[in-house]
Amino acid sequence: MNIFYGDNAQGKTNLLESIYLCGTSRSHRGSKDRELIQFGEEEAHIRLHFSKDLLSHRLDVHLKKKKSKGIAVDGVPLKRSGDLLGYMHIVFFSPEDLSIIKDGPSGRRKFLDMEMSQLDKVYLTHLVRYHKILSERNNLLKQISRFPALLDTLDGWDAQLLESGRVIIRKRADFIEELDRMMRQIHGQLTGQKEEIKIIYENNTEAEEFSRLLYEQRQKDISNGTTSVGPHRDDLLFQSNGIDLRKFGSQGQQRTAALSLKLSEIRMVEKETGDKPILLLDDVLSELDGHRQAWLLESIKDIQTMISCTGLEDLVSSRIAIDQVFHVVNGNVKI
Repeated sequence: MNIFYGDNAQGKTNLLESIYLCGTSRSHRGSKDRELIQFGEEEAHIRLHFSKDLLSHRLDVHLKKKKSKGIAVDGVPLKRSGDLLGYMHIVFFSPEDLSIIKDGPSGRRKFLDMEMSQLDKVYLTHLVRYHKILSERNNLLKQISRFPALLDTLDGWDAQLLESGRVIIRKRADFIEELDRMMRQIHGQLTGQKEEIKIIYENNTEAEEFSRLLYEQRQKDISNGTTSVGPHRDDLLFQSNGIDLRKFGSQGQQRTAALSLKLSEIRMVEKETGDKPILLLDDVLSELDGHRQAWLLESIKDIQTMISCTGLEDLVSSRIAIDQVFHVVNGNVKI
């Protein structure tokens, strides 16, 4: 249990973000590489030492404003960023995650994609391919209205979109089914069995129906210049005792559901990999009441955790076993 404390705007989140970047090749905030580089600089370099299976490793990430990032493990460059996945499994929990239930569907899709990409390289491959093809298809749709002859090329893009889209839909369905089982158990314990939660996959289309619906919406897509059918429009429904928490849940219910979701994410990593993830808690304890704080800290006591906070009072009062404390001041970390 490692605590990084300090005033706001001192660099605590940057530190946790750099750890997450080293495990996933991307920012938890979805920031572009060039946005992660310090103002006035052209590049940034992160070096992280980690151990796995009793062996020590060094990981280097080189960010450049005008070039793709470079990643190396033990001095050996990786050909693709996706090859980094699997070395470390990381779960990031920030105050924004407490809003994942009530905010728009894009945040819930982002949660799905970031977690599934860490656990399934096939999913990541098809996800990257799908969004690349989707962008090309949308560009083509905009051009067809001006150049009708281009319509003949749409079938080729549709075939590729369908191939990766079906894989994404099926894998999401399997993942959500297992996540639902874990979350119901955790949420029941967290609420004293007073509430029963359920996650429902609101897929925009079934895998078997994707082709038909895509063709039926073709003229509409050409008129609007965008693709209206596919997993890029999926969502998750969270129900508690049959009530849609997105619309009718209280703030307490929504936060409890979000906490259950993140704890389920941790258990999912353990189940799929046989290893415990590294947990990053970015100033999230101050957003939880005493009961939820205690439940969270008890649940993660056997997991390597990095906690950022502005003060140590809540942690001391919770009687949590703290291993190391670091003071973050103006971008510098002091023991």
